[in-house]
Amino acid sequence: MAVAIDQPVSDFQVQATSGQTVSLTELKGQQVVLYFYPKDSTPGCTTEGQGFRDQHAAFQAANTLVFGVSRDGIKSHENFKAKQAFPFELISDKDEALCQLFDVIKLKKLYGKEYMGVDRSTFLIDRDGVLRQEWRGVKVPGHVDAVLAAAQALNKA
Repeated sequence: MAVAIDQPVSDFQVQATSGQTVSLTELKGQQVVLYFYPKDSTPGCTTEGQGFRDQHAAFQAANTLVFGVSRDGIKSHENFKAKQAFPFELISDKDEALCQLFDVIKLKKLYGKEYMGVDRSTFLIDRDGVLRQEWRGVKVPGHVDAVLAAAQALNKA
């Protein structure tokens, strides 16, 4: 069952960089941003990740953990994270379990070819594990600032 605004998100357990296993249950008490992106080390994904990196202190001040999610493997994630100096973890969703939970796999077109890919999307989950906001079909410019503003507002609520 896919997620819905103002509804609890089903618990999940996934592998992340730094040898971590991330589960929603263990993150209770903190706000969580999950941003789904198509592929490590591509221009748009790099720019988006750098935006979250550059605002990391502000997200921390808003009691919000940020995680990047893509279908790339841990090794690719570790390289991407190190090269870009990301202070947050990247989640590997090779089996697409998280992608399916958040319904981010969509039919896409590139150079006239159709394929199933990750639709750039971001989700803000509150301290109790309830989905409070979602952004789908994200355009990178200005997006991180919008997510940060929502996280800050939710933290004050």
